[in-house]
Amino acid sequence: MNARFRKPLLGFLTAVFLAGCSGNQHNSGLEQGEAAPSLPTKTLADVGGDLSRITTYRQPDERMYQYSLDKALAMRKPILLEFATPGHCSICDRQLQITKALLDKYQSQVLFLHMDQYENPEAFKAYRVMGDPWTFVIDSKGIVRYQQPGAMLYGEMDRAIQGVLPQPIHSSVN
Repeated sequence: MNARFRKPLLGFLTAVFLAGCSGNQHNSGLEQGEAAPSLPTKTLADVGGDLSRITTYRQPDERMYQYSLDKALAMRKPILLEFATPGHCSICDRQLQITKALLDKYQSQVLFLHMDQYENPEAFKAYRVMGDPWTFVIDSKGIVRYQQPGAMLYGEMDRAIQGVLPQPIHSSVN
């Protein structure tokens, strides 16, 4: 290879590799307050129930692949949208374990969707996700209320979800 092209190519390949697993942590995703893009994404039904055709996660939970993103937004429920590609990102594997634990806690109140870059690249583009994992919490009106590039702790993700849940009405007793 010509030496003139070797250095720029090496720089480009390094950037692509780093963007694949939390390497690119600058804030390039959708901002809080923006409308969440609505687009069709693959569901478990679309792949004939074969989880290996929708995710590279080694322990997937079918509940995260029930709804296309456009259908989930139309349901007018809060959504936790997790962009993670554990096939090339070990941090993503841990992130999805936390997501599954919170799914058990909030499954009646919040829709949980996982987007794998290999199977839903158009969602990564629409949400301006550069690298993964990347978490979005969307309110029932389809507005992004929280977004976080990189790994999150259980408590951080739990607080973000609580921020989009309807607040209980406290009546005062006189």
